[in-house]
Amino acid sequence: MTAPVPTSSASQRWALAAVCLGALVMPLSFTGPAVALPSLVHALHASPEALSWVTNAFMLAFGSTLLAAGGLADRHGRRRVYLWGAALFVLASLALIAAPGIGVFNLLRAAQGLGGAAILSAGAAALAQEFDGAARTRAFSFMGTSFGVGLSFGPILSGLLVAQFGWRGVFGLTALMALAAWGLGWRYLRESRDPDAGSLDWGGAFAFSAALALLTCMALRVPGAGWADRGTLGLLAGCVLSFIAFVKIELGCKRPLLDLSLFRHPPFVGVQLLAAAPAYGFVVLLILLPVRWIAVVGLDEVRAGLLMMALSGPLMVVPMLAGRLVQRFSAASLCAVGLLANAAGLAWLGHATQQADVSASVGPMLLIGAGIGLPWGLMDGLAVSVVPNERAGMAAGIFSTSRVAGEGLALAIVSAVLAGLTTYYLAAATPGEAASAGAAAQRLVAGDVAGAMTLLPSAQQAALILASGQAFAALLYVLCAVTVGTAVALYWSIGRQGRDSVKPIHALQDVSTGAVASAGACSIKEARSACGGVSR
Repeated sequence: MTAPVPTSSASQRWALAAVCLGALVMPLSFTGPAVALPSLVHALHASPEALSWVTNAFMLAFGSTLLAAGGLADRHGRRRVYLWGAALFVLASLALIAAPGIGVFNLLRAAQGLGGAAILSAGAAALAQEFDGAARTRAFSFMGTSFGVGLSFGPILSGLLVAQFGWRGVFGLTALMALAAWGLGWRYLRESRDPDAGSLDWGGAFAFSAALALLTCMALRVPGAGWADRGTLGLLAGCVLSFIAFVKIELGCKRPLLDLSLFRHPPFVGVQLLAAAPAYGFVVLLILLPVRWIAVVGLDEVRAGLLMMALSGPLMVVPMLAGRLVQRFSAASLCAVGLLANAAGLAWLGHATQQADVSASVGPMLLIGAGIGLPWGLMDGLAVSVVPNERAGMAAGIFSTSRVAGEGLALAIVSAVLAGLTTYYLAAATPGEAASAGAAAQRLVAGDVAGAMTLLPSAQQAALILASGQAFAALLYVLCAVTVGTAVALYWSIGRQGRDSVKPIHALQDVSTGAVASAGACSIKEARSACGGVSR
């Protein structure tokens, strides 16, 4: 695994191709299962709670281990960690095709997340060692573009695969792509490591992962069991204790995963809020909309994938536009305007959702994607500009983790809220069977309309679809209000920075790890091992 690779422009291009191909696999692994979820309902005969982990297991494992993977790459070698991560991803993807049940399936999805964290952290670090100056910026631009391509075309590609080969086709494609990335990495990536890297903060990594996992489990349990349930309270207590342990570990660690002193800076706190905004204003829709359209509305996978391009397509253009506009307007103003546009799109989509013609959703989805594209194009630059220069690398690492972990947590919370709203509308539509409304609501949210009708035998399918649409619209209005509040808080907290202090890195954006990429574009002295190993 340590075969030397001669340095040349050709080998550098192939090394870049390896990392970009690995990056392209990640959005496919995120959006693909969402398109395939209605098929998984029938193939694996899973409960709604288990099906919710098809996405959450991947996102939770991915987000909670991103910093730890970067630390391991620093200490043990970026090429080595990249190859082990790609190998784990390939094996997990192949095993998913033959998974005997939903329990094993979700464990394998978590293994995919672990492999993905290693691929991206080590891959970004390897690029930072391979390129310098303007070439490094261009390299990370290609990496960010790979994410944009995967995000924009992932739903339609996954829809075609499901229609042609079934749900297994999605995982077969990601396995082949990751295998190709492994082969290119084995041949062309050079080994590098941080000679001054200390031991990994294993205690902090474990406590952080435990707190995030327990919080996610609690959010998924609440709709069915309620807040007074002993299991829910136990998960809440475990989450609080794990978080307290994490804080104590980090305060006493010489090289912590997370420097808590950064949270004394209000602008830095505002940037973390900005990191969460796309999670509940955009990313959750990548999962919830395909399930609703395919399972509830009755669209085929291909048409649903085509419609999703209206949501993600603007991210191919708007972030680059934001990089130009920030030369004339403050980053705080642009981010606030973008979030307000995103909120307007959410409210518009809430109205369009209740119409029979799904094409009415195209306009609001374009507005949602364009709105979130403005802060998306600036947030990585903001992440490293709101703190002192010597903390830039750590700030980028924290931002990356906040964004990725926030996506998984937001999906769990938003799904729980949607289940609660669906329960309310189902109970109103079927007053004689209100006791079964909660269980039926969870099945509707998971895309199992037949299972919901079994629990509510007196209800007509049209009534279930109407209740589902009303709940989804109410959810979008809630997300609109939250996004408006985020825009106001963001402008108040970081508006004082001024536009001259922000240096956007607009080409480095992706659905989950743009901050790791931006850290790679920072100066080597600034970027510490906490931001994916791009430190020396």
